[in-house]
Amino acid sequence: MSDVLALAGVTVRRGDTVLLDDVNWEVEEGERWVVLGPNGAGKTTLLQIASARMHPTTGVAGILGEVLGAVDVFELRPRIGLASAAMADHIPGDELVGNVVITASYGIVGRWRERYGTLDLVRAMQLLRTLGAEHLADRRYGTLSEGERKRVQIARALMPDPELLLLDEPAAGLDLGGREDLVRRLAGFAADTEAPAIILVTHHVEEVPPSFTDVLMIRDGRVVAAGPLEVTLTAANLSETFGLPLVLERRGDRWSARAAV
Repeated sequence: MSDVLALAGVTVRRGDTVLLDDVNWEVEEGERWVVLGPNGAGKTTLLQIASARMHPTTGVAGILGEVLGAVDVFELRPRIGLASAAMADHIPGDELVGNVVITASYGIVGRWRERYGTLDLVRAMQLLRTLGAEHLADRRYGTLSEGERKRVQIARALMPDPELLLLDEPAAGLDLGGREDLVRRLAGFAADTEAPAIILVTHHVEEVPPSFTDVLMIRDGRVVAAGPLEVTLTAANLSETFGLPLVLERRGDRWSARAAV
């Protein structure tokens, strides 16, 4: 079993709908994966499994050396950093940004009477600084732009020093400048050998940060292709994943795609 994530024959059904269909996938320490697929492909469901917030209908899901169904998920979840729209919806708009980040130490949302040590305070500010958001620490979360919120959400996900970091469409809703700034910061973080294993979900190859190592491509809940980014991200695989002929281009360490003429 993989040290970080090992899915074997994972299927998720809801009524007559199959959300994931016999998925086999392994993520090792130090790997940085991007998950590509169209709307409804099963990407978010996959992250729900990987974050121990959903159990498969059939199959085995191993996470950080534990097996879902045979472990207390409330002990497992603090070892996993998750930044997603669903998690962001629980953050109070009137919460100070510094508190949004530091409360992740206790796995809670919204600061009350709990106490934090100097190391917690220092770490929260360091993470905000890394993501270019240190100046926002005393702002109310609800006053931030979408790009600023995304950076704060990632800082919060990193606060507990997770062994696995999951990013669900971190660039969604950002303008071009915001997207490029975030991609640059994620690339720098991914290049750090001390960073945890990372899984980033997106619809767009333009959002794949440099320093990412592998790609999983899914459609209709099934794996189309999985492996090293350099050899797996091809026009043929991308076209099959999105269901139309696509042209894939690479310039330096960035990718772009468009419909074939």
